[in-house]
Amino acid sequence: MFSHSFISWGGEQVLRFPFPGTQYTENRMSSKIKRADMSFSFIVREGLSGMGRAKLPAAITLVISFFALVLLGLFGSVSLSFYDVMQELRGKVQLEVFLSDTMSDADIAVAVKKMQAMNVVSDAQYVSKDEAARIFANEFGEDVVKVLGSNPLPHSVKMRFRQEYASSDSIERKIVPIVRKIVPDADIRYSQGFLGQIERNARIFTFLTGGIGILISLSAIVLVGYTIRLAMYARQERIRTMRFVGATGWFIGAPYVIEGALQGVISGLFAALAIYLLLDKLLYFNEPAIYSILQPSAMYVYPAVILLGLLLGIFGSALSVGQYLRGISKW
Repeated sequence: MFSHSFISWGGEQVLRFPFPGTQYTENRMSSKIKRADMSFSFIVREGLSGMGRAKLPAAITLVISFFALVLLGLFGSVSLSFYDVMQELRGKVQLEVFLSDTMSDADIAVAVKKMQAMNVVSDAQYVSKDEAARIFANEFGEDVVKVLGSNPLPHSVKMRFRQEYASSDSIERKIVPIVRKIVPDADIRYSQGFLGQIERNARIFTFLTGGIGILISLSAIVLVGYTIRLAMYARQERIRTMRFVGATGWFIGAPYVIEGALQGVISGLFAALAIYLLLDKLLYFNEPAIYSILQPSAMYVYPAVILLGLLLGIFGSALSVGQYLRGISKW
């Protein structure tokens, strides 16, 4: 007598025989898979129920992914705010063009118009000798004419630039050569050391936060993939049977990808809520100055954290499913 066993499929008990005379059972399961393969709702239900079958690994992944996304969200908010501060500081950098005393008023007027017309310039203000003397008196409390008997201060033009050009490289390579062509004898000065320090700090901060963000993201992907792999191992008998009767890799793996995406979205929602409570409730009442800097960027961080959780969940589960299916293809 042939031995047999029962397997569960879709809530039904189906006979499974180890011998070729079981064409009826195989055909029945195969036809059921083909019908289910066409049903997107079936795959979604399988994905949603997956978390309930592996409660502990799913809970661990949700908690760790939650903390990872909170850290990523805070790093993102700080990074965006830091970028805004750097852009604001760059916008305050100005280039001063001290004009030669040999230039006539007409030549000065033409030169100033040309500098104001430069497409990289956001603002260019002409400062006459008399106005320079008044500025000197306001800042130092002394009348330069009374002290020296004459006004040695030159005519000048103070230039500010559009943010994308407010870097030492752009100023040296693009702006200074143009100004030199307009006024060859002018003395051109700007806060090169200050601007260079801003750029160095920006690069260090970008590399630091970027590296930490990548490490946290990789850890989240590994955790999601680990949970999905455990779920697949727990159901490997069922997967083997589905594979045997002709189920496609997409049909087998899609529920697990949906499960990973669901874990990512849930973690992202809770992480966005936690960041909101940290910034708008805790930081607002205790450090309003810091809150005013971080708050504008936080409006972008909330949806970004949820989307990032979804992407990390999909990516981690897809990698795990792909590796697992390649492994069982060798059975």
